[in-house]
Amino acid sequence: MAAKRVSSWYSDTVTAARGGTSGSVSGSTSYSAGVTHRTGASRSGTFTGRPTSTSDEDYLTGQYATTTLSRPRTARPGTARPRTGVSTLGAENQEIVCAISESRGISPIVGLSFVNLDTGEAVMSQISDSQTYVRTVHKLLVFNPTNILVVASAASPKSKLFSILEDSLDDVDSIITLLDRRYWSENTGLDYIQQLAFTEDVEAIKTAVSGNYYAVCCLAAALKYIELGMSKTFPYRSLRIKYEPSEGSMMIDLSTMKALELVQNLTNAKSKDCLFGLLNATQTPMGGRLLRSNILQPLTDHDTLGTRYDALEELSTKEEMFFAVRQALKPFLDVDRILTQLILVPAQPSLRDTEQAVNNVIMLKQFTSLIRPVFEALIGSRSSMLLEVRNLCSSENVDPVQNLVNEVINEDTAYASQPLDLRNQRTYTVRSGVNGLLDVARQTYKEAMTDALQHISDLSEEHDLPLQTKFDNTRQFYLRLHAEDLAQRNLPAIFINVYRKKDNVEFQTLDLLKHNQKISDAHTEVILMSDKAVQELILAVREHMGSLFKICEGIAMLDMIASFAQLVTSQDYVRPQLSDTLAIRAGRHPIREKIQDTKFIPNDVYATQQKRFQIITGCNMSGKSTYIRSIAMMTIMAQIGCFVPAQYASFPIIRQLFARISLDDNIEANASTFAAEMRETAFILRNVDGQSMAIIDELGRGTSIRDGLAIAIAIAEALVESRALVWFATHFRDLATIMAERNGVVNLHLAINNADQDRLGMLYRVTSGAVEEEHYGLKLAKVVPLPPDVIEYAEMVSATLERAGKKKARASLAVIVARKRKLMLNLKEHLVQAKDSQMADADLSQWLRDLQREFVVRMSALEEEERKIREGVARDDEMEGSVMQSVREGTADTESTIRPGTRWTVVGPRDHAGGFVEDDDSERMEVDSTSEEMLTVQHARSEGMSAR
Repeated sequence: MAAKRVSSWYSDTVTAARGGTSGSVSGSTSYSAGVTHRTGASRSGTFTGRPTSTSDEDYLTGQYATTTLSRPRTARPGTARPRTGVSTLGAENQEIVCAISESRGISPIVGLSFVNLDTGEAVMSQISDSQTYVRTVHKLLVFNPTNILVVASAASPKSKLFSILEDSLDDVDSIITLLDRRYWSENTGLDYIQQLAFTEDVEAIKTAVSGNYYAVCCLAAALKYIELGMSKTFPYRSLRIKYEPSEGSMMIDLSTMKALELVQNLTNAKSKDCLFGLLNATQTPMGGRLLRSNILQPLTDHDTLGTRYDALEELSTKEEMFFAVRQALKPFLDVDRILTQLILVPAQPSLRDTEQAVNNVIMLKQFTSLIRPVFEALIGSRSSMLLEVRNLCSSENVDPVQNLVNEVINEDTAYASQPLDLRNQRTYTVRSGVNGLLDVARQTYKEAMTDALQHISDLSEEHDLPLQTKFDNTRQFYLRLHAEDLAQRNLPAIFINVYRKKDNVEFQTLDLLKHNQKISDAHTEVILMSDKAVQELILAVREHMGSLFKICEGIAMLDMIASFAQLVTSQDYVRPQLSDTLAIRAGRHPIREKIQDTKFIPNDVYATQQKRFQIITGCNMSGKSTYIRSIAMMTIMAQIGCFVPAQYASFPIIRQLFARISLDDNIEANASTFAAEMRETAFILRNVDGQSMAIIDELGRGTSIRDGLAIAIAIAEALVESRALVWFATHFRDLATIMAERNGVVNLHLAINNADQDRLGMLYRVTSGAVEEEHYGLKLAKVVPLPPDVIEYAEMVSATLERAGKKKARASLAVIVARKRKLMLNLKEHLVQAKDSQMADADLSQWLRDLQREFVVRMSALEEEERKIREGVARDDEMEGSVMQSVREGTADTESTIRPGTRWTVVGPRDHAGGFVEDDDSERMEVDSTSEEMLTVQHARSEGMSAR
């Protein structure tokens, strides 16, 4: 377990006061912040600064100081850390501050606020969570914050939420910072919304957060920490603030994300064989981020999904529009980051900040020039989503910003990726005539560049060498020469800083270094003189940030939908319908069909409340796991607005998705296979409900057969009662038999071709009923192959166990009653479907007669079976009475009377179908003769080996 990462950001005494004096000052407001700590030797340090606040004068001056916590900790260095947690699968490195607070009570209300410093976005949410805080942890996994702020009082004593956050640190790869309660103020949060949100969004945000006290407090804490602890501020009306209700998305826990390989392949982290890799044909960084977020929290709103389906259908059917959109999106840079850099104000501006500001303005110019092609590409669109994106890209939203940029920036200025080209673009960014001294400085820069290039040309002629001119940000101009061009000559002594790189030699001269310095000084002077014009431009552009960010969001959504269209037009995908029934015709696993060489075998899926628990049996490698995973993945694809790999598909809205799939042991957590699967299954049972979907694969395989079967039956019963849609893949054939008569349970199996007794032909077809093939494990063992004597002994043991099992098999009256009830429920479901059907009257009449005839035949067969069982029970009762009388009189020969097959009454509340018979609230159990027969087999084998 990795060391816990917790820091404190509060003080027990006042460390600073207005006016710059330090010490304890009664009645004055102050603050202090701590360095990040980890478990280890105690270490402390301080740093000072003058952060500014947008709303509260009490925070204008202060001194940061560490606070001693309850256990020794090690200070965290102030460098950026790599993101290595499992929640960072498929994610970018972004700086995100999250604040969390909770209410008191049995059902806690949790407020969260995420402020992304890379994309200039603040997202608030308030969740009615459970005691396990599953939705809170899910939200953290989706946003993947670098720093989690918690109220300081939650750490001493530790609240349950704080303990869960500590346990989740390795998953979310964050540090926890303790923040004094005075920073969690609803009024301060509302002030931030009033001051920082875009003008057109203020009232809508206030309405959305009305009554969400904890979410607003978290926003106040996060922004206050960014101001005072990180020395970063957002200007007036510059921050995208959103309220994101928790009810609008599907919950997917971390183990399910990993098991389904949603955003990263678990075998090869660099492989694109995951759902994110399959769908990610996005051409902009914004589109890729939006896609990842949607995969991890799919939508649950019918109307929103419908608009996405319409947009995707239009793009995938209008070829000209599709290619025009893809071509228009291709040149876009990371606009989110560009706009965020334009609104963030550095505490102490430096030359690097000034250069970056010029770069940002150049990229802003390129962004505004690329919006028009998107608008033109969407001409003729009809779906509401594409029309909305087109309206966002209209001239009335773009022209005001473009005019501001063109007044200051040269028309031919464009962003360049090469260092020298970018420096030249920065130098000539501002139009000529804006500043006379700037024009003079640019002339100096031009002359210095000319002198440097002339010096290099002279060197090449003087020494008769084909010198190549190179440039990078560190060395600036330097020279390169292929080693073979020296032709056994020594490099002239004038060349210094010689560096051998593969087949090339790189070097400089003393004069070239002087030219580099002159160029650098001239460039710095140009940048500083350009700064005033650039800053005035940025200030003017900030007034239009609301429309620019909305355009950016529209571009991201269009990019994601176009990425879906790229996939569905190259594959046989279908638009899903949203209904109360899960029905898929010829569904395929989206990733498996892409990577395998042979044609993928499709399968049908049908699930309603009367068929909500589906047991999948079949031999090894028959495709059980692939089948159930494909159902879950198609559900996610449908709920992010994508088409699915099938001929027809209909899905209900799923609000929680769980997957318990056998993976390797969790060595890091020191958990065995069985312990890991029990922990994950317990999590599912605590949270599953009627709007959930669960896929369970080989539950109970990590313990003994008897214990595994017992646990699998108990968990299956609980999942049936939850009314969730469940696919339960198992090798326990008894589970399929015992659960078969439960209402809502369906048995399916993966068919095989058993024509050759020594081989198993996998058909990969899902068929009704439990698997009938026996001893498929032995047949697979022959194919491997195992040694013949091992196979022979295994077959002997299997036959013995089978004989013992048949002796114990007995029908149950309770099973018959359950089968009759299930038959009647199925009749009801058929009649309900017939009521809503569009069949002609004659066809409907004939169908009802056939249904009646089938029902009568099956019910009669069940009643006849019930009669025979009752007669058998009566005979057994009579025999049992005789045996018990003999035992009481002491006259019975127990060796002959208590033999395999004799039944004894065992009191118990549960009916285990197949092994027990319910009679007068008691159960009867056979005396197991398996051990006796096994001893006989072992003795025979020993005798055979002795004879050999």
